[in-house]
Amino acid sequence: MNPLKEIEQEVLRQAREWGRVELERRLQAQADQVALVCPKSGNPLTDTRYRQLRLRTVGGSVCLRVRVGYSASAGRWVHPAREAWGLAPYQQVSPELQARVCQTATLTASYEGAVEAARCWDCEISDDLIHRHVQQVGARAGAGEPLPAPPSPQPEVFSLVIMMDGWMVRERGPDWGASRRRRKATERIAWREVKSAVIYRLDQAVTTGQGRGLLLEKYVVATPPETAPVDFGAAVQAEAMRRGLARAKRVYVVMDGALWLWNLARDRFAEATLILDFHHAREHLMAVGQLLHEEDPETVRRWVDPLIDQLKKGKEQRVVATLEELLTEPSQRNEAQQATLEREVRYLKGHHDHMHYQRWRRSKIPCGSGAVESLGLQLQRRFRTCGQFWRRPGLSHLLALAVHFRNKDQTHLWN
Repeated sequence: MNPLKEIEQEVLRQAREWGRVELERRLQAQADQVALVCPKSGNPLTDTRYRQLRLRTVGGSVCLRVRVGYSASAGRWVHPAREAWGLAPYQQVSPELQARVCQTATLTASYEGAVEAARCWDCEISDDLIHRHVQQVGARAGAGEPLPAPPSPQPEVFSLVIMMDGWMVRERGPDWGASRRRRKATERIAWREVKSAVIYRLDQAVTTGQGRGLLLEKYVVATPPETAPVDFGAAVQAEAMRRGLARAKRVYVVMDGALWLWNLARDRFAEATLILDFHHAREHLMAVGQLLHEEDPETVRRWVDPLIDQLKKGKEQRVVATLEELLTEPSQRNEAQQATLEREVRYLKGHHDHMHYQRWRRSKIPCGSGAVESLGLQLQRRFRTCGQFWRRPGLSHLLALAVHFRNKDQTHLWN
């Protein structure tokens, strides 16, 4: 072995053991000072006795000698040290170790990967232990209790950006355990949508020296599958209020063309400026071009490119007028093609006020929903890898934890 590596490992082991002993000493001293009273009534405990308390911590296992007693008013035995430290009954893992394994589980691709990551910081734990605590803490995280707003800074002028989208995840269908003979006629896998959002202040969007966009600070919302749009909208609005929605001078909501998103935005953010994702508008123009020139991709490109250029240069009125002229021109289109063309033209015409891309880009306002699409890709690395088929509770609890850690709200889970 490399001598430097060997020496470093030895010193780390010594430091780890010193830390474990010091933690055990300080916890024992604190346990000895805990008052032997019922935490609810304040009455002294009776029939007190010593019990051994073992805790697994980041630094290793500690063994403490603590006192317990009976509370006549509560009608049960009380463990004052556990009450003081916020430990659940029979909990044998410290809050710090619990927090670390939960966060590691949200960052790795699987619970087995979380075990390997924990070994890197010299902690031997099982995937069962990680899964158990993710479910326990995740249930608290997803309970829906409103989180307090962070301290308000001095009055300042800022704009808030909200982006919303959805991505798909695999769940176990109602016939997941069906036999091989019945699999062809059963629903073993169910694809569900996870609705998500990104919220950030416009002044937090910067550009690196290489020209890559970067958000210095952002906050996310992600709700379990089959969450109703109205409930998702309430969650996004609540998080936006925590991040300054009521104090923002302007609010911009960027979305693709999903109808439920636009209904939600008009309901929850009535005073906001609504922006149709530029790439989504381009896709609709491309759909019209393919309808008109389906036999020649090069002709489609030559027809679409000038319209896209006009959109970029603030000539959205000319784009809409060009599309409207198509409806009056004589053509050989059949009934289905004509209906498709009318639908696409009606769609883009209806979003005329949501496509002022030149004006917004000059003000450095985002015209694309790349931030929320990036969030979806990042979450999919954890929730949609090969071989993952979720049950709803396991997915919901881990997703709630991922949101808390990304928003730096995890301290509320161990307060």
